[in-house]
Order: sequence, then structure tokens, then C-alpha cells
Amino acid sequence: MIRIVFSFVIFLHGLIHLLGFVKEWNLAEVKQLTGETLISLSGGLSRIAGLLWLIASLLFIASAAKYLLRKEWWWMIAAVAIFISQILIFIYWKDAKFGTVANIIILLAVIPSYGAWSFDRMVNDELNSFLPEKIDKRVVTEEMIDDMPAVVQKWLMRSNIAGKEVIQTVHLKQKGEMRTKPEGNWMSVNAEQYISTNPPGFIWIADVKSSFLHLSGRDKYVNGRGHMLIKLSLIPVVNARGKEIDQGALLRYLGEMVWYPSAALNDYITWEEIDSTTARATMSYKGITASGIFKFDENGDFVSFEADRYYYRKDGSTLERWGITVNGKNYREFEGIRIPVNMSVTWKFKEGDFTWYRLEIKKINYNTERKEAK
Repeated sequence: MIRIVFSFVIFLHGLIHLLGFVKEWNLAEVKQLTGETLISLSGGLSRIAGLLWLIASLLFIASAAKYLLRKEWWWMIAAVAIFISQILIFIYWKDAKFGTVANIIILLAVIPSYGAWSFDRMVNDELNSFLPEKIDKRVVTEEMIDDMPAVVQKWLMRSNIAGKEVIQTVHLKQKGEMRTKPEGNWMSVNAEQYISTNPPGFIWIADVKSSFLHLSGRDKYVNGRGHMLIKLSLIPVVNARGKEIDQGALLRYLGEMVWYPSAALNDYITWEEIDSTTARATMSYKGITASGIFKFDENGDFVSFEADRYYYRKDGSTLERWGITVNGKNYREFEGIRIPVNMSVTWKFKEGDFTWYRLEIKKINYNTERKEAK
């Protein structure tokens, strides 16, 4: 409903601009306009101004239609229309000054639309260089699994990876809720994530909404380096990178490996059995090494992952206990692979646990090539 109303406002604003065209081209008498200008428009200049009124009108009407049709580039047309319109308003200030209010209202919608468009362009460019063009189709054999510790073997067999293709890329969709501080309100999240296992990496794109805010988030781990970016329209709320972020991104990749279990067989991960339901995984890649503890139940299903991870703070990151936990017995098969689908992400601070993200995996596609993932 809001989209329809706002489209109508833009459309009406565009129609009003036609009065300037009609006046300057003497197509009809327009008693509401005096025709007074701040600068002299002698000769053919008045007719040129009239054409500009027409052009602005058509651009506003076109942008209203594109906005109503949810075309993400509607703002480009509207921005040009606002520019032309405001120049004309200054020239015809006595007659047209109140049009500035409408231009400001439309501009307030153009700015966040541009921010979302530029963010999407950045992410698409990153994905184009991140995703492989071809998938090398290899199959996981039981002999490959036999080299793992017994507890890890049990999990991998429970995950049904034997006889399946080695997972090299993942495209998943998740829905959830997050908060930025323990006492904060929960915000709804819709996210997509692209993952590569050889080389290891991911790009996570999130659309975060609350009652008053709309944030765009992108967390990535590429070439052994992490980068966390959260934006409120054009304003970066978080823009973090560095060795601590690299370590955190590596641990996120390691902990989320339960969604792409065959990655456990890669050489950059080593395993150490602790007991019949627990194993330590150590990942080393591009000069960064970190470890975490995987816990499984008696059937071999993943239960939790814990590690010491750097918690980003503006005044300096601190090493804190961090973990991923399955909520209940929520497991599903996607393309024959059994994975946990409902999980919570928690920081275990000295003053108490802070669960900041709860998610549900809605869809997963494995080994999707670049042309299919775009």
C-alpha cells in the first residue's frame, strides 16, 4: 500500500510539471502561474525551459512506474528528474517553490535505493570472481572417510556423504533473527550464502529489518582474509577487517562445515579425537591457524561447535568463547546430505551468554556453477 501511495505522489508531482510546459509553449492559459523568473528568459529560452518542464514531468512519471514495478534502478530516473526539476524551481521560484518539498521527499527515497543498488552491485562483482566456472565432479569414497578418527567417521557417514559428489560449492538460503547486544531487540534476517570448499571461503549476504532500521550486511572470507560490512543505506555501521577478523571468519567457515560435511576431508583441516562424541578440528590456511571443538550425539549427529574467537569491538577486539548449537533435533536432507537446520550462535562472555543469531536453513544447492548461481 505504501508503495502505491508513494508512486502516486511521484506521478502527481510529475503531472504538475506539465503546467510549466503548457505555460511556456502557450498551449493553454494557466492562471495559477505568473511566469515570473529570477533570471530573464528572453527569446527562445522560455521554450527551452518549457521543454525541460516536460522532460522532468516524463522522468518523474517513468520513475513512478518503475518504482511501482519494483525496478531497483528506478532511483536513476528519479535523481535526474529531481536535478532538472530543482533547477527549474529556482528559476521559477515564485510559482514553483513548494515543489522543493516534493523533491526532498522523493530524494529521501532515492538515497536508500541508491545505497541498496550500490551494495548489490558490489556483492555481485565479488560473487563473479568468487564462484568457480566449472565443478570438478569427484565422489566421496568410504576409503577417504576411513582415514578420519572414529567419531568423525561416524558423523560423516551419518551425513550420508559416502557415494555423493565432493561438495565444492554451496548456495544456501537462511531465515532468522539477530540482535546487536544482549538487551537489544530481535531483528528479522533473510540471508543467502555462497561457499567454496577448495579454496575455502564464503560470502554471506543479509537483509536485516527491524521496526525502524533496514540494514544490509555482507560477511566474507576469501583468500584467507575476512571482511565484515554492515551498512545503513550509504552509511557503514561496521566495516571491519584485519587479523582478528581473518581468524573469526576462518572459525565461522570451520563451524559451518556441518552444512558441507565433505569439507572435513580437506588437507587444510586436521582432526584429533577427544572421546567417543567429541573431536578437535584445527584449520590452517594462508598463515592463520585456529581450532574448535565439535560435539556429536550417540548417533553421530552434530550437536555443537565451540572455539575461542575474536569479538569485534571498536576499541579493540577481545578473545572470547564462541559457539554454534543445534536447536533441538532439527535435521533435514538436502540433495541426500543430512545436516542440522535450526541453530543458534552464542558468545559466552564472563558476565553471561549472549545469543545474537538464531537461524533456519531453508534451502541448499550443492556444486552449483557460476552461471547458475547468479
